[in-house]
This record gives sequence, structure tokens and C-alpha cells, in this order.
Amino acid sequence: MQINPINDHAMAAAAVPRLQIVSRIAAGVVGGYAFTWGFVALSIALLFAARLEFHDAEALGTITGFLVFLTVFLWAFAAASVARVWAVLVVGGALMAGAASLVQRALL
Repeated sequence: MQINPINDHAMAAAAVPRLQIVSRIAAGVVGGYAFTWGFVALSIALLFAARLEFHDAEALGTITGFLVFLTVFLWAFAAASVARVWAVLVVGGALMAGAASLVQRALL
């Protein structure tokens, strides 16, 4: 059996874009969810700290969260670097969630 190096190279090259596509989809969905969750938690905490009624803060934070999710989902596909997308979404979401937790503790 003879191995064709051209076909092996083409198959290896085709695997890279597939992995990048899957990574971008995962970044858009999972990373976007984490980032949006941190944004919504922080915005609700800050709006409530600014003396807005809790349910009004919750509604405003959630509505803007839909726009944030749409933005980061689309950005996950438009950005040049998948690694940068993952870093911004995961680290940004974690920082906002941590900041929201600190604001909530200060309010209690």
C-alpha cells in the first residue's frame, strides 16, 4: 500500500480550520455566555448600588446583556486571533463576576 503525501498534507491542513471553527463557535457561545453573565451581574450590582430599584436594575442589566452577548458572539468570528477572543471573554467575564461579588458584599 502506497501512502500519498499530498492527500495526507491536505487532510492535516483541513483539520486546522475545522478546529479553529469549532473553537470560534465555542468561544462565541460558552465564552460569550461567561462574559455576558459577568456583565449582567456587575451591571445589576452597580445599578442597585446607584439606588435604582432592584427589579429595574435587573431588567436593564438583562436587556443590555442581550446586546452584549450578540456583540461578543459576532466578535468571536470577526477577530483575527481565537486565543485573544478566549482570553478577553474568559478573563473579562471572571473579572466582572468578581467585581460584582465585591459590590454585592459591600451592599450587604
